[in-house]
Amino acid sequence: MSIAILAPIIFFVISFVFSMLGMGGSQLYVPILYWLGMNFKHEAIPLGLLLNVFTSGSAAVTYYQHRLIRVRLAVPFALAMIICAPLGAFINFQVPTKLVILVFALFTLAGSIMAYTNWKPKKKVESKKAELIMGISAGSILGLVVGFAGRGGGAMVVPILLMSGLEAKEAAATSSLIVTCAAISGFMGHLPKAHFHLLLTLATIAAVLVGSQIGSRLMAGKMKPKGVRYVFATVLLLVAVLLLRDVFK
Repeated sequence: MSIAILAPIIFFVISFVFSMLGMGGSQLYVPILYWLGMNFKHEAIPLGLLLNVFTSGSAAVTYYQHRLIRVRLAVPFALAMIICAPLGAFINFQVPTKLVILVFALFTLAGSIMAYTNWKPKKKVESKKAELIMGISAGSILGLVVGFAGRGGGAMVVPILLMSGLEAKEAAATSSLIVTCAAISGFMGHLPKAHFHLLLTLATIAAVLVGSQIGSRLMAGKMKPKGVRYVFATVLLLVAVLLLRDVFK
């Protein structure tokens, strides 16, 4: 089957699921495009990041319309992450990469357990000052770690937001805006040397736009909080397992 037919079908499903989680899906788009025969650096990564922008951005529009996004928290979080990610890539941390990935895995696993058990912190981040401090500090740290480790941080944003006291729907919605901003920054960095196939690009963009709209509207309107938590928990658990596999292989 042609990649122009197979990729849109696969990415429709991915965008449907990941839009409900406030994630962009590039952690799956990029390797799948590579496995389907695209050049990893100049084709798979740029297109994967572009699809990430459309998936999370489309979902963010829906969540914003439903007033689910904590904009005061999302904006400083996203800006700090965008600024600090390049710094993390250039700073020579004296920490083994596998140790950083292990921290990612354990943090993601903690987020999964929190979602399964419906754990809530005693104090929630609610005031303007607390949201600003939370956004800048968490975004800066995550941006540095993401830049150093060379991995996307979408799976880490949701656990952080859950730990700050946001409900599952708010966490997904707020994460979608943060992830969109980070993905745009990453895409612009790869754009100068990117190569795009017009038909494949248009077909996959259309697929993720439709999938993300269906997924985000289902999440915002009809999905019950308990169902949202279980979807969150399961996907975060899978991500944690994959990260742990990278550490111990």
